[in-house]
Amino acid sequence: MKYQIVGKPSYSMIKVTLESDERITAEAGAMVSMSPNISMETKARGGIFSSLKRSVLGGESFFMNTFYAENGEGEIFLAPTMVGDVHVMELNGETVFVRSGSYLASVGEIEIDTKWGGAKTFFGGEGLFLLKISGNGKLFVSSYGAIVEKFVEGEYIIDTSHIVAFDDSLNFNIKKAGNWKSFFFSGEGLVCNFNGSGKVLIQTRNLDAFVGWLKSKVKSGGN
Repeated sequence: MKYQIVGKPSYSMIKVTLESDERITAEAGAMVSMSPNISMETKARGGIFSSLKRSVLGGESFFMNTFYAENGEGEIFLAPTMVGDVHVMELNGETVFVRSGSYLASVGEIEIDTKWGGAKTFFGGEGLFLLKISGNGKLFVSSYGAIVEKFVEGEYIIDTSHIVAFDDSLNFNIKKAGNWKSFFFSGEGLVCNFNGSGKVLIQTRNLDAFVGWLKSKVKSGGN
């Protein structure tokens, strides 16, 4: 399968070239355009229970679409809902955790589950669970804003609103930024304290902060 990410970093989408019988699975509504010989199959991936858990807890669509080429080569364009970037992760038996809502598409033997291991895997005030994604193949994730790779060696702190994905080799815990006064009045909320060795994908913009800014403009009449 050949792919190209176009429109980076603000309006990214994937151009995928599929040979006969090659397949790519994507979130519902991700298709932008495609060749007439591309067919689509829609189903609850992983069964009803897994799809329901992924939808209710993980913020992903209940049904997923699988696209495949028939009678020769075809192309398809896939794009995320939000304005931002798309990044590909190559999985070779590894496991990564992905922010709910950031899964876009995957190719190969990729399994998607919702991780729940207590409060530390729920981004508290962010209202986000983590998707646990593992297997062999290509994983496409999306962001709000551009994506920056950060390799953590030791300890590092990242605002939970800016995390897109990270390796399962990293240990982490969620805590408030600073003391209680800072938590309520600094504009900073919850942070993720990483420990170990591994990669984190960071998005350059905070959707919750942008939504809050829009609400303030609506209340003030746009002034």
